[in-house]
Amino acid sequence: MRILVVDDEKLLVKGITFNLENEGYKVDAAYDGEEAVELARNEDFNLIIMDVMMPKLNGLEACMRIREFSKVPIILLTAKSEDTDKIIGFEYGADDYITKPFNILELKARVRALLRRSSMIEQAVSANVLTSDHIKIDTERRTSFRESTEVELTAKEFDLIELLMKNPGKVYSRENLLSIIWGYDYQGDIRTVDVHIRRLREKLEIIPAEPEKIMTKWGVGYYFKD
Repeated sequence: MRILVVDDEKLLVKGITFNLENEGYKVDAAYDGEEAVELARNEDFNLIIMDVMMPKLNGLEACMRIREFSKVPIILLTAKSEDTDKIIGFEYGADDYITKPFNILELKARVRALLRRSSMIEQAVSANVLTSDHIKIDTERRTSFRESTEVELTAKEFDLIELLMKNPGKVYSRENLLSIIWGYDYQGDIRTVDVHIRRLREKLEIIPAEPEKIMTKWGVGYYFKD
């Protein structure tokens, strides 16, 4: 886990860094809001601990700017204890708020809690996302992407690619796909499966005529190559 600590009080940064590194975290430091935003934009952090009162750019403004491109958890440090200040901090995108002076044990507990919550959210999100090279789908939002570009799929097209991606390597006959995706009572032409496969390739494959993922098993059916 990598944490960014931001405060213009260098002794405080040193103390927080020492305690967090003793917990096994990797810690980076910044000493003003502008530096914090730049680091958050160019590096990957699991958590940011940031003071409110800082030169160049205060913590609230830095928090707001970071929220434009990142969902990294942010703990704000401040000498102010009024509830209105805390509310403002949350409205600017902070996840937690600790008033100075604070107990380092409390800070470490807040850090553990936020990282644990963030990890649970990431796991829940990743469980809904299926990715294989240039193809990605989000089964909860029912969105699909080719090389990070979102593509529009019909409901049946999405159901079809979801089934294939969840079962890589498994070959489905046209009859299997009709019964699973369209239902046992479907009265249409079996060639509708071929049409949907062709459209999926046109939308999701880099070179539709030379598919790398949505494959044909000649004489049998279709499968997804992971």
